[in-house]
Amino acid sequence: MAIRRILLLGDPALRQVSTPVSDVAAAASVIDDLRDTLHEFQRTHGFGRGISAVQIGALSRVIYIEFEGAPYVLINPAFDHLSAETFELWDDCFSFPGLLVRVKRSCEVGLSFLDQTGNRQTLQASGAFSELLQHEMDHLDGILAVDRALDRNAFCLREERTRQPTCASPESPTR
Repeated sequence: MAIRRILLLGDPALRQVSTPVSDVAAAASVIDDLRDTLHEFQRTHGFGRGISAVQIGALSRVIYIEFEGAPYVLINPAFDHLSAETFELWDDCFSFPGLLVRVKRSCEVGLSFLDQTGNRQTLQASGAFSELLQHEMDHLDGILAVDRALDRNAFCLREERTRQPTCASPESPTR
């Protein structure tokens, strides 16, 4: 278990497509590092809900999330469906913690994945959990929130959020 450095916007590794995990047991150390790194980010930044393996430099299709008090380990996740109905929100990211990006996400998603024991699981999510899953899944494919910006005015610095009404929004996540 180790706290790992989070790759920042501009690091070319963030643009890499992650490879599927072939040995679930071997992913245990990456999962531990994701959990520890998430907790350290929460401690130092005061927010945080999820992190993908690529953000700590491990190009494996692994996501670790803590949402509403429950931990989720998703190995080789794949979308089964994305709803046509969408919503807009200010998205943020550990890889650019001072920046908010206005994006559009599906209201509901369904996905399948392997759990830590290698068993196939499914998950249905809506609202904030749906958005979080979409954000982390994008990371696995080398896609960042800045790539999904609605337009050239869809960027706001976190520190401006309280000063500018266009940045202040109840949908602003706390990744």
